[in-house]
Amino acid sequence: MNPALGLLQPYPFEKLNALKAGCVPPRDRQPIALYIGEPKHPTPGLITEALIAHLHTLSVYPNTRGQPALREAIARWLTGRFALPAGLVDPERHILPVNGTREALFALAQAVVGQGRSPLVLMPNPFYQIYEGAALLAGAQPHFLPCRAEHGFIPDFDAVDAATWGRCQLLYICSPANPSGAVMGLDQLTRLLELAQTHDFVIASDECYSELYLDESAPPPGLLQAAAAMGNDTFEHCICFHSLSKRSNAPGLRSGFVAGNAELIEGFFNYRTYHGCAMALPTQSASTAAWSDEGHVRANRALYREKFSAVVDVLDPVLPVTAPPAGFYLWPQTPIPDTEFVRRLFAEEHVTLLPGSFLSRTVDGFNPGADRVRLALVPPLDECLEAAWRIRRLVERL
Repeated sequence: MNPALGLLQPYPFEKLNALKAGCVPPRDRQPIALYIGEPKHPTPGLITEALIAHLHTLSVYPNTRGQPALREAIARWLTGRFALPAGLVDPERHILPVNGTREALFALAQAVVGQGRSPLVLMPNPFYQIYEGAALLAGAQPHFLPCRAEHGFIPDFDAVDAATWGRCQLLYICSPANPSGAVMGLDQLTRLLELAQTHDFVIASDECYSELYLDESAPPPGLLQAAAAMGNDTFEHCICFHSLSKRSNAPGLRSGFVAGNAELIEGFFNYRTYHGCAMALPTQSASTAAWSDEGHVRANRALYREKFSAVVDVLDPVLPVTAPPAGFYLWPQTPIPDTEFVRRLFAEEHVTLLPGSFLSRTVDGFNPGADRVRLALVPPLDECLEAAWRIRRLVERL
């Protein structure tokens, strides 16, 4: 077996199961799960109807590059959503559909990271654990960039020295961020592109939460948008990731796409022809319908906006918390260690959250997720409100 497999840490949810082991929650309360970012809003009918209508195409092998209609729908969506010049995104050269961005975020490192110069893969801390596993199995060393409150939960990229940038082959960023919901501005994205140009590394921009934002007048910017704004019309050093899981409440569809520099896309395409991961044709048809409609996405944002407002009103008097600009998580500090807080909340109130320290790594004695918890406001409003009141009761007892 690949010895790098031994370097992989248990997934956060495995650690959570171990943390809760032996706890017996109250039987008079229904369980409420706010620990996993699995959308619970209904999948729009336009997606399921398109999927069913094209089930007959299961008799045909899909190809890795995907149907032209899907890539064209994605190109139109990217152009409109990120105010890109017409024709800048070429459906033939700049886009690949993927079976969910989780597999693509992992696979990209295997295609990008080379053997030499002691490669580093830089990533935020806390982070989506796929980034770390992808780096390790590509033969690189993960390098963690702390996301501190004093920096708005965005890494302090200016604190990274030139030697580290020189060894960097791949930088993962996540904006809006999981778990904080922090959004990187165009100026920050532009600065990263300048660093990538100087030090010759690839930026993998995980934008899976980009369509869940509170202010309808201020959608989060994206990496391709920053590239176009600075005249980088070939998207050099850029590859971004988008998904229908959060945007369209379709996590089981396993559908997303990557877009960016044509040479990076072509290299990734060559890798994926061996990887054997072409998207099924019914899924492509359903995805085309999803990327072609914005009405269901606006309705989705409205539901999250309502939940944020209600839950923050309940929690803020005892657990200071503010709604983030984007995403569907709250990221509050806890009055006791995060693991103890989560275990007691489960044992006493039958609510499950995720300890922040399970999403982070300790570097130089500091874990930026410690004494924080992630609340995923994915259940219906009434469940989120009930969970908030139970959390409040626990805090008031502490």
